[in-house]
Amino acid sequence: MTVPIRPRAASMLRDFLRSESAGGLVLMATAAAALVVANSPLAEAYFSTLHMPLAGLDLLHWINDGLMAIFFLLVGLEIKREMLDGELSTWSRRALPGFAAVGGMIVPALIYVGINAGSPETLRGWAIPAATDIAFALGVLSLLGKRVPISLKVFLAALAILDDLGAVLIIAFFYTDDLSPVFLGLSALTLGGLIALNRLKVTRLTPYLALGAVLWWLVLKSGVHATLAGVALALTIPMRATPAAPEARDSALHRLEHAIAPWVAFLVVPIFGFANAGVSFAGMSLSALAAPVPLGVAAGLFLGKQIGVFAASWIVVRLNLADLPAHATWRQVYGVSLLCGIGFTMSLFIGLLAFKAPELQDAVKLGVLAGSGLAGLAGSAVLAGAKREQTPTASR
Repeated sequence: MTVPIRPRAASMLRDFLRSESAGGLVLMATAAAALVVANSPLAEAYFSTLHMPLAGLDLLHWINDGLMAIFFLLVGLEIKREMLDGELSTWSRRALPGFAAVGGMIVPALIYVGINAGSPETLRGWAIPAATDIAFALGVLSLLGKRVPISLKVFLAALAILDDLGAVLIIAFFYTDDLSPVFLGLSALTLGGLIALNRLKVTRLTPYLALGAVLWWLVLKSGVHATLAGVALALTIPMRATPAAPEARDSALHRLEHAIAPWVAFLVVPIFGFANAGVSFAGMSLSALAAPVPLGVAAGLFLGKQIGVFAASWIVVRLNLADLPAHATWRQVYGVSLLCGIGFTMSLFIGLLAFKAPELQDAVKLGVLAGSGLAGLAGSAVLAGAKREQTPTASR
């Protein structure tokens, strides 16, 4: 009897989907809990605890600048791995999620700008609806089970990773101010030390993590957002095979990614969600959604994402630059395009960078919750209804 050999996956992405989906479900629960607490008798304790001073920063800053640096470290590791040896390692693999990600960033931003054109003070939030929350979106997909082909989950994850890359670049170029030349120079020297470790083929993680901690503190002081230190550190972690680790999947990058992925999925991102999703609805009416910021964010996420992602995907396939994901229909691609409007974690994060006024931050949260909620419900409905469709044998 011949035992069939299971083909080796081209990427570790599929293995990562399990924890990412489960993490998305935990994130949903913590976001809901934050809303409940913020509108309960515990609200005063909730908000006062977040602003409790701790070692020079308040607790909320430690969460958003410190813990989220670990999230961005994981994002950087994912981007590097997928670009070098994964679902984004060749042009043919990058084409569909790449163009879809670009469309999904441009159209939401344009919608936000159009709605806020008469309010110069709120235009700074143009990038808020441009991001997709990979954990939340994959969590919704996981609830649909086998109704969604694995190729669509890979497409969504690859798209979201490129989307994260775009968000990182946006933060670096548009949401940094009051730069300190001295600390920027020291940050560059520290980054040079990390690159030197890579060039010297150092594979132990301890030196990288030690210098990475120094880099985080220097970047925090430089005026550039501290979380970008996590991305910079990730790009220096080696992914090469060594005599001690002859398989590339046993490299330093893979070891670090596997070590921190569960912590990010089940601790870091849920804590961030709980700390930032809480918005009090006291004295608020539905008319609040019609204000420029929440309307721009909600419309950008719900309308902009589905239009941008689906239109870009359709154009790329029609021009024969890429194929549809295997065993997927256009209706299913549209459903995934809707799910890309779930912009929870990164949208909230960019919103905190864009606006310092508490009332504008609350407006961002309202828009993110409304837009992400609509996108999640609509995407789930479309994908659930597409289960009976016959998948095409070829799509061009």
